[in-house]
Amino acid sequence: MSNEFTELLNEFEVAKALRVSIATVRRWRLLRQGPRYLKIGASVRYTSQALVMFLSTRPTGGGQEDR
Repeated sequence: MSNEFTELLNEFEVAKALRVSIATVRRWRLLRQGPRYLKIGASVRYTSQALVMFLSTRPTGGGQEDR
């Protein structure tokens, strides 16, 4: 871990950043489908790096592949 702390985001900030509802973020956590998170006592926090990694694993596209 680096000497500098990474800014931690709460679930409301994550929902706003990803443009999804807070219920979606909570459902992802319940089903273990969303970004990795940290538990600090009763608090749930996310790093920006966890969000980037999560987004990089999502399917992209919608068009046909070039052949």
